[in-house]
Amino acid sequence: MLHLLPKLPYSFDALEPYIDARTMEIHHGKHHQAYIDKLNKALEKYPKLQNKSAEELLKNLDLIPEDIRTAVRNHGGGHVNHSFFWQILKKGVEPSGEILKAINKKFKGFDAFKEEFSSKAVGLFGSGWCWLVLNEKGELEIITTPNQDSPISQNKIPVLGIDVWEHAFYLKYQNRKQEYIDAFWNVVNWKKVNDNFLKAKK
Repeated sequence: MLHLLPKLPYSFDALEPYIDARTMEIHHGKHHQAYIDKLNKALEKYPKLQNKSAEELLKNLDLIPEDIRTAVRNHGGGHVNHSFFWQILKKGVEPSGEILKAINKKFKGFDAFKEEFSSKAVGLFGSGWCWLVLNEKGELEIITTPNQDSPISQNKIPVLGIDVWEHAFYLKYQNRKQEYIDAFWNVVNWKKVNDNFLKAKK
């Protein structure tokens, strides 16, 4: 089973002006595709692993042969992280539902949550991601991961995430990562985030 690039659920320009069409086109068609190509290449000599989903591979990295473990971690992570990311982006969706209640309870208000999440995202050194996850205790937690490491590999379930690699924002925002993160809040698909939360709680 070859891993394939998922189609975007919207047009490249659907997130304008917050995330520009050219960035979306390159991010999806070039960067995400490259992770998939390199993951498929790494799995070529292990037919049994080709039948597993990228999520299954990441959940059990210790069982991946050592000679391809880093490639699976990096490129499998890149594939899973981006597939997740595309789904939680949409303009004009306000926070609501159980996820809003849970955020307000855990972080003492939505504004406090946004501030903490944004601070951790902008403070991440180098390339990586910032996540809202459901941890092993069934509690919401904000974490960061370097490179393309996935929360799945830490036995945490992602609910919301932001890509803070430069390729996610550099064409429009250059080195102004804070502006990109501020803009991100205008394109969070909170309905999908709520769905992610409800699924994670089961």
